Amino acid sequence: MRILERQTRAYEIVGDNLEMLKVGVGRHPIFAEAGKMIYMRGAVKMETRLTNNKEKGFFDKLLSAGKRILAGESLFLTFFEGQGEVGFAGDFPGRILPIGLSNEAILAQKDAFLAAIGEIDISIALQKRLGGALFGGEGLVVEKLSGDGVVFIHAGGDLVTFELEAGESIQVDTGCVVAWDEGVTYDIRLVSGIKTAIFGGEGLFLTTLTGPGTVVVQTMTLAKLRRQLQAPGGHEESTNPADKLGGIGAAAGLGAVLGSILGDEEE
Repeated sequence: MRILERQTRAYEIVGDNLEMLKVGVGRHPIFAEAGKMIYMRGAVKMETRLTNNKEKGFFDKLLSAGKRILAGESLFLTFFEGQGEVGFAGDFPGRILPIGLSNEAILAQKDAFLAAIGEIDISIALQKRLGGALFGGEGLVVEKLSGDGVVFIHAGGDLVTFELEAGESIQVDTGCVVAWDEGVTYDIRLVSGIKTAIFGGEGLFLTTLTGPGTVVVQTMTLAKLRRQLQAPGGHEESTNPADKLGGIGAAAGLGAVLGSILGDEEE
């Protein structure tokens, strides 16, 4: 995996809170996830297909499309030909990351794929470890992006890249891992300490990735965004005074429990 520049002769990433990808059409094959196109300029034509390989038979194309659905993508891909420019964007606030592939593969979270330039194949991969499939936030199936070209992924918040040496590990909040090299080991580990697991706010599990390879992490997941858009407790704020008193009572009870735990530690 090679993290590329945000602006080249072939493409440019612009914007701030919700970035947009601008790609020149004409020199290389360009396709994108259906519904991601924002605009077209010039003599550009678009066509929807089941796969980017025209030589495949109908059932092979249908199988490829079915794999994309399992990976959280749409049934069809949109291809762009002609001369001009086309723009793409994600569905929620976040960043776009250009990744260069040279006959290699990366794994990514569901719905991470935005667009691609060149001969890029979108398929699926199964989590190698049961813990990662059940508690890692990515599910049993993840996206596998392979081939030769440039692939653009989109995720929430900012995107941070880590280069791991052989045997080096990083622990990440579950669901925050966006993409990683195929050779990186992905596993789930229980948070040490029952009090940390219950009251730490990070959940019971952390995702552990071990190198060598590149790991991309997002600072905002859709689950966190949904929680922040809701009132405390994950529900719309109630105007009933009795409900508010109930919340105060629950807070007081939690405070008593915390006080008891902290008191035991001091002794």
